[in-house]
Amino acid sequence: MDLISRIRIQAKDKGARIVLPEGTEERTLKAANEAIKAGLAQITLLGSPVDISNKAEQWGLKEIKNAIIIDPTDHPLKLELAESLADLRRSKGLELHQALKLIEDPLYLGVMLIKKGYADGEVAGADNATGDVLRPAFQIIRTAPGFSAVSGAFIMVFGNKQYGEEGIMIFADCAVNPDPSVVELAETAIASASTARNIAGIEPRIAMLSFSTKGSAKHPKADKVIEATALVRQLRPDLRVDGELQADAAIVQSIGIKKSPGSAVAGKANVLVFPSLETGNIAYKLVQRLAGAEAIGPILQGMAAPINDLSRGCSVDDIINLISITANQAIGLKKEIIEHKEKIHL
Repeated sequence: MDLISRIRIQAKDKGARIVLPEGTEERTLKAANEAIKAGLAQITLLGSPVDISNKAEQWGLKEIKNAIIIDPTDHPLKLELAESLADLRRSKGLELHQALKLIEDPLYLGVMLIKKGYADGEVAGADNATGDVLRPAFQIIRTAPGFSAVSGAFIMVFGNKQYGEEGIMIFADCAVNPDPSVVELAETAIASASTARNIAGIEPRIAMLSFSTKGSAKHPKADKVIEATALVRQLRPDLRVDGELQADAAIVQSIGIKKSPGSAVAGKANVLVFPSLETGNIAYKLVQRLAGAEAIGPILQGMAAPINDLSRGCSVDDIINLISITANQAIGLKKEIIEHKEKIHL
């Protein structure tokens, strides 16, 4: 069974509530129909109910009747959500009359539905630019407790199963933070561990990458990776992490044994944390093209609720897959919150 099939099965019948702000967009509607049919999520569509109904009938989308449909300009929650938005953004000068207008934007409405507990996650971007999708999310959802920044991961799937976990690896950050600090690098590693478990279904072995392995080169950039590795161990002693490691020491067992003997990660890493956005982005694109790897993502990490952005050239299948990924993130986040509360009360 391939990874996407596994991701869909993991999401099936778990009841994650996913909001789709672009509810009248053709690919989005078709994906929503398939997601509902397969039981991947409870779907909320934002858009004119008349338009959605007419388009669903035109395209034979019979499952759309089982979606929650909200008209952004006229719905029972409008005042409640606008008042909450005004409260959240009052320090930025937002007044209630402005919030009432802003909440008519489906991208703001979507994140406010999540903020107020009416939905668990959002998928958008088929018809909107990345900046427009993420701006409301960063303003309203913000980062999860314990995180100061958001990162973007790709799940890399290799036909050659020699590396990672049967050919599955997590690469991060490849999408968001150009020059992460020590703390942000550590947070990326911790968030990527959750992505590995909750979406890829693998136990993380995290390599903190550098041009140096265990002091083979001396430079402030290598020192940053060493400090980030130590911070991950301090914050999450349950995680298997090693660094600083060069890429070959991270994934090639013979080299890992030689350069970092006794390591639980070196030579068998399945999560690669890159020291900067340029290295991560270049690496995933080169591996995708030269090794023929499938790149699933970007998956946003470190947010208080899962918000994921589509390419405007996406297919119906791409949207279904991202709905499934977002559902799994939401399910995993709830599980982590419950586990954290249980530890507190032990």
